[in-house]
Amino acid sequence: MKQIDARGLACPAPVLQTRAALDEQRLSAVTVIVDNAAAQQNVSRFLTSRGFNVQASQQGADYLVVGQAGQASQASVAEQAVPAKPARAATDLAKIMVMCAADRLGSGDDVLGAGLMVNFIRTLKEMGPELWRLVFVNSGVKLAVTGSAVLDDLKALEAAGVTILVCGTCLNHFKLIEQKQVGETTNMLDIVTAMQLADKVVNL
Repeated sequence: MKQIDARGLACPAPVLQTRAALDEQRLSAVTVIVDNAAAQQNVSRFLTSRGFNVQASQQGADYLVVGQAGQASQASVAEQAVPAKPARAATDLAKIMVMCAADRLGSGDDVLGAGLMVNFIRTLKEMGPELWRLVFVNSGVKLAVTGSAVLDDLKALEAAGVTILVCGTCLNHFKLIEQKQVGETTNMLDIVTAMQLADKVVNL
């Protein structure tokens, strides 16, 4: 069994290192060692997307992700090479990605900014089916955790088919990984790939 020591590596290096090992060798089993829960979730999701049966466990300060080859599954958008965008028919919906890099909107007055962000999230549903990805980074991840004023709104968007990505490195930084209540814990590879595939990216 191939063992990959990805401890001490920042996002998205553990996933990239694992992907490189799988691309270079026809592995039927692999163990990846990481040192934080966000990396464990990201590596687990990647291996699952490659058709591996995955078991994750914690040993002291480390996390072990063990993958055994199973039936091949379709790789997720974030882990496969980015295809060229096909020409979009006039009747096709645009894919809009919204990136929230803070838990408040604008600068000047923090209380006002927090209220504006709440109103913005609650109004996003008006974009309809064109809203494709909602990405939270930096302090924006605080909107996806326990106690967030927009948690129910985000869950409703997710239930309606919007993919919500929450930066694992950011959750770790704010010590909020265990409090995430909505969306997928993700890494910068997923985010960059989503930006490439989106028809439009809105940055806040």
